Amino acid sequence: MSRVAIVTGASRGIGAHVAAALEQAGYAVERGSRSVAPVTDRTAVESWVEDVVARHGHVDLLVNNAGVIDAEVPLADSDPDEWWETVEVNVRGPYLMTRSVLPHLTPGTGRIVNINSGAAYRNAGVATAYNVSKGALARLTSQLGLGEDRSALVFDLAPGVVRTDMTEAMVMHRGRTEWTSPVEVTTLLLALASGRLDAWSGRLVRAGVDTPESLLLRAQQGLGDLDRTLGLMCWGDDDPLT
Repeated sequence: MSRVAIVTGASRGIGAHVAAALEQAGYAVERGSRSVAPVTDRTAVESWVEDVVARHGHVDLLVNNAGVIDAEVPLADSDPDEWWETVEVNVRGPYLMTRSVLPHLTPGTGRIVNINSGAAYRNAGVATAYNVSKGALARLTSQLGLGEDRSALVFDLAPGVVRTDMTEAMVMHRGRTEWTSPVEVTTLLLALASGRLDAWSGRLVRAGVDTPESLLLRAQQGLGDLDRTLGLMCWGDDDPLT
């Protein structure tokens, strides 16, 4: 029986690289795009997932890749409609996809990979909707993927800066000469999908910095409850919030 993967935003960029790598690894890949099922459209998402399950019977891997970025301007200069659309695509999209796929994930081995960003963990004054949405996605990942009552094996994968139409159009990347290679991203994703890195469920891994080998070694050394998660940094043991 073929392993089945769903990849959103797979028509170009990182999503296309991920879908191709999964197909080469033997997965039957269902490629999502705005023309197939806009990830913010609940009816379209549910219908698409139902169709996938009807044809394959199960889902082994969901890659929530579809995402957009808002204009690189301060919040006061942002367009409210664009701001909220960015949050909807980057948060509502993974939520609707995850909610629809969860009942059909292969028990015990089904996995979800959310394509996230270091922007979730940084305080930046521009593209605030993107930053907020990626922070929210990190919380969704840890809520589902950590703890005794975890819903599934869920991972945040930050791809670094891969050369795509989106990144080449961004002001912050003008003049950039060093890029994360797509192979570094897909190698890490395939390792997550394989189960080798299940100890990292609920946490962030970063292509171009982490490798499957380095992550395996770190997991063997032990992971703290908050390692590679988004959380409150207390001022010390005497902080009443500890």
